[in-house]
Amino acid sequence: MTPFGEKLRALRNERGLSQKAMAEAIGVSAAYLSALEHGRRGAPTWTLIQKIIGYFNVIWDDAEELARLAEASHPRVRIDTSGLTPAATELANLLAENIEKLDEAELRRITASIRVALGRRV
Repeated sequence: MTPFGEKLRALRNERGLSQKAMAEAIGVSAAYLSALEHGRRGAPTWTLIQKIIGYFNVIWDDAEELARLAEASHPRVRIDTSGLTPAATELANLLAENIEKLDEAELRRITASIRVALGRRV
């Protein structure tokens, strides 16, 4: 499941909505919506994100969060480290080969650490 799929499912469940009803309302198939929730489809288009925001009638911060989560929800990531340092290539490969071995707490800790490192450069 992707971050966007997790949030989408939570919003739908909070409101007691079926995938079929939501899919019909936003103009997609229930199969596509299921695949989106389970991370078997890539990030949705901006147009679909806007339809979902409108469907749930979310505003401001919640709408921005949905858009941000969609951007961070590509289930198949490709990292090109050509031209970068050996340390960058090693990190990319280490993650690619071992990410499934990390538990949720470890993933959150690593993500937070990277965000802190990136924040220092802004």
